[in-house]
Amino acid sequence: MSKHIVIIGGGAWGQALAQVATKAGNRVSIWSRKSADHVLEGDAAVLAIPAQAVRDVVSTTKIASPVIISAAKGIERETGFTMAEVVHGLLPQAQFYALSGPSFAADVMAGFPTAVTLAGKNIVNATHWAKAFSIPHFRVYASDDVMGVEIGGAMKNVLAIACGISDAQGLGESARASLITRGFAELSRYGAKLGARPETLMGLSGLGDLLLTCGSTKSRNYSFGLNLGKGLSVAQAIEQSRGVVEGAYTASIASKLAHQHNVEMPIVDAVAAIIDGRSNPRDEIARLLNRPVGAELKQD
Repeated sequence: MSKHIVIIGGGAWGQALAQVATKAGNRVSIWSRKSADHVLEGDAAVLAIPAQAVRDVVSTTKIASPVIISAAKGIERETGFTMAEVVHGLLPQAQFYALSGPSFAADVMAGFPTAVTLAGKNIVNATHWAKAFSIPHFRVYASDDVMGVEIGGAMKNVLAIACGISDAQGLGESARASLITRGFAELSRYGAKLGARPETLMGLSGLGDLLLTCGSTKSRNYSFGLNLGKGLSVAQAIEQSRGVVEGAYTASIASKLAHQHNVEMPIVDAVAAIIDGRSNPRDEIARLLNRPVGAELKQD
């Protein structure tokens, strides 16, 4: 059955999701700041906006849709909240879903095959909404592990920055592979501590998105890391970016949360130290390389 989908956010990802939803047979409206006085009464509202803007937009926009789908990949910097926690605090009656996975907006717009995950508390309802967005070249798989999907989407951005820094420093492809693998171990430890399921983190929204983001200049986070590794300041690297670099805002709070939960995440810590101005790429690389060698598999 056709749905009325309201896309909140007119950027590249919002336009890509609007195209997908339309091709799936839905009626689509795109919200912008200019239409802020309008009540958004679609069957579902999709938050295709940066994670740090979600609270402001949801609290100041008249959203009457019973379903909220977040396509934001990040952790709220001021509170440490996931997008589910932010939305539930503002719209406690809404059904929340997290949409994430290895997907560049340009690839989706071009019709290249893409697969993502849509997670909600109820797998039957999540499957229903996954089908509402699915078309042959944009496959949406349902999940009931919201935490796992959100953690994968947020943490992979920080790790992509690390890979960009490494590549800019000329450390080679072997180093990048090691960073991805050890970064995934960090992501998995953190996810396990918060109750995310291992199979979710091994899936599209975890490992899949990590692999995509950590080696392509289409990724804003990887490109941002490249610029940091070349010697640009954080402000200069942000200015060079084509849009919002989610990992630049997530790194510090991710590091803080890891310490609060007693989860060892040295790569995330290194990126946070560089972005916060407490260190530099060369010193953080040296620190990581001089860490004690222990067992590869470690449980927290």
